[in-house]
Formats: sequence, C-alpha cells, structure tokens
Amino acid sequence: MNLKSNLIFTLYTIYGILLKVMASKGKVRGISGQYPLVQNMTVTEGGTANLTCRVEYNDNTSLQWSNPAQQTLFFGDKKALRDNRIELVHASWSELTISISDVTLSDEGMYTCSLFTMPVRTAKAYLTVLGVPEKPEIDGLTKPAMEGDHITLTCMTQGSKPAADLRWFRNEKEIKGAKEVNASGKTFTVRSSLQLHVDRNDDGVAYTCKVDHVALTQTPQQATEVLEVHYAPRVDIIHSLAVPQEGQYLKLECVSKGNPSPDPVKWTKDGGELPDLDRMIVEGRELTFTSLNKTDNGTYRCEAGNHLGTSSAEYVLYVYDPNAVGQHGTDHALIGGVVAVVVFVTLCLIIVLGRYLARHKGTYLTNEAKGADDAPDADTAIINAEGNHAHAEEKKEYFI
Repeated sequence: MNLKSNLIFTLYTIYGILLKVMASKGKVRGISGQYPLVQNMTVTEGGTANLTCRVEYNDNTSLQWSNPAQQTLFFGDKKALRDNRIELVHASWSELTISISDVTLSDEGMYTCSLFTMPVRTAKAYLTVLGVPEKPEIDGLTKPAMEGDHITLTCMTQGSKPAADLRWFRNEKEIKGAKEVNASGKTFTVRSSLQLHVDRNDDGVAYTCKVDHVALTQTPQQATEVLEVHYAPRVDIIHSLAVPQEGQYLKLECVSKGNPSPDPVKWTKDGGELPDLDRMIVEGRELTFTSLNKTDNGTYRCEAGNHLGTSSAEYVLYVYDPNAVGQHGTDHALIGGVVAVVVFVTLCLIIVLGRYLARHKGTYLTNEAKGADDAPDADTAIINAEGNHAHAEEKKEYFI
C-alpha cells in the first residue's frame, strides 16, 4: 500500500477503536434493526469464495470484513490487507461483498463482518474449503500375472478433505476392498486394497478404482488396470459330423485356449504321423478329410502347448457304410417297437394277476374265520367253514 492508503487505513482503525471504546462506556447508542447478516460458505480448493454482509437499516455506518486471524480485509470500500486474491465486489451503505480467489485450505475459518454502531454489532460466517483428492494410482500389478498367483492391488489418493471414498469395480461389477484412512495435516490419504487369486478368467479383465468425494460432482477421478494372465492351454476337438460315412467330407477343429496362444497345433493318428496327406489336409488348427473311407478309422490326437505346459485331446473316428447305417436305423426302430409292446403286455398281466390273487386271498381268510370258533386247528377250521357253507341252505326256515 502507498502512503495515502496507509493513512486511510490508520484513520479507519483509530475510528473503529474509538467507537469500541465509546460503546463500552455507553456514550453512543445504536439504532434498532442495524444487524449485519451473513451466510456460511463452502468452496472447493482453487475456487472463489464470495463473502457478503448485508444490513436492513444503516445510518451510513461502515461495514468491515476481517479474516480468521482478525486481520481487516476491507473497511467499507477501502482494501486493508495486501493480498491480490482478495477483491471488492460491491460496497454500499447496506452491503459489503468481497471475493477470495484461488482459495487454499489455509483460508478456511471464521470470517467476521462488523457494523460500527454503538455498540459494534458483528456476524460470523464460516468458510469451509474442500480438499480435492488427487487422481488415484493402482499399485501391485504384475504384468503378466501367472495363473494361480496371489496378488494385492492397492489404490491410493491424497489431498482429500474430508476423507474420500474408494470403490473397486471388476469390469462393470462393484467388488469390495479393504479401506485405510490416514490424516496428513488438514487433508487425508486414503488407500484401498484388493486381494486376488488369479486364474484364466481374469485375463483381459479391467479393474477400476473410483474416487467418490463431494468436491468431484462433475469430474470423478478413477484409475484402471487391465490384467494379463498367462496360463497353460486347454484343448478340445470339434467335429462336423455326428455319424461319419464313407465318401463324406469331415472337418476336425482343434480348439485351444491358452496365453500365450499355443499356435501351431500338431495332429497325429494312432500315435504316429498322418498317413494320407492327399486326403487329410491340415490348415492351421483344422484337419479336413475330403472323402472318408474305412482306412481313416483310428484315434486322432490334437496337441498344443506354450511355455507353461502342453495339452491334448483325442477323437476316435469310425467310418460307417452308408447302406448299413440306413438298415441299422430301420432295425433299431423295429426292435424298439417290439420291446415297447412286450413291456406293455407284461405290465397288464402283472396287474390282472395281482387283482386275482388279492380276491382269492380275501375269500380264504373269510372261510377260515367262519370255522375257527369250533376248530382245534386251521385245517379243521377250513373244513368246518366249507361244511357250514355247504349246508347253509338246510338251516333256512320259512314262515307263512
């Protein structure tokens, strides 16, 4: 500040002190309704804070803004503190608005607006500064990882206030990590770790760490790492025909999955080389038979490997006679029909026989019961029961 500004600031300061002294002695009375009005403010680090102080009634009494250290920033429209970040926005008898640009965490605190009536009236506004978390970093990734490895991914972000939250995603699905928060001055350092037992399904999977924070409403921070997993191959053979017949075209495809890619593959027949390369054509992973015949019968093996291991698969080829296949199909259908009829008839006989036996068993028990009263044994009881039944007609009486 130049000499004139220093003089003005000194006069205002003396004036303020005199007013306070007079107010303390009761020499001056304030006007009813002269109360400053302020609001708390929250701003992101690096942003701009506008502090506004208003009064409804004012008799040309000056307004003043001071910082948490009780340093005067503006007295009316006069700047008192040498700080290029602090500017006057509006000054009148009813309002004093100032701005603080490029806000830092050290600017946080209680700001005071003073109205120099008698007594002096004040209002306090708290400026909250949000610490913006730094872009996260993921550590602990081994490239490439091996199938079966145990690895720990760690995501870290610094500079957040309040403490940020870290979230893990496996591709688009959220998974849970272990969070750790450490204070560093006014800001926080946040870490989150993820334990992985790596298998082949993790190859090419993107693991993303996202930062959630109130200061990142529009531009979320995140970091992504894609896993590369090396694993031994697995082999399978796919064939184009369910029932190979003489003269037909057959293609065998050797499907091998491994990382690094197990290319090329090796085809063998019955443990040796392929015998007829004119009809057996190998192109890449495919073995093609242009025209099958009985001599092609055998076990075909496909083998593939990389530096982590070797794998193989087998296909047993049996070439059918086209005529035999059709006749066998008819015979099978006829046999199946006959078997079905036999089974049905057998079931019917079992049911009829069961019902017959059940009925006669009931009659036997009834007759035995009838002769059991006077008989010494079961045989006599049956005889008595039959005798009683035979002479039942003789015991009938008729009434006229």
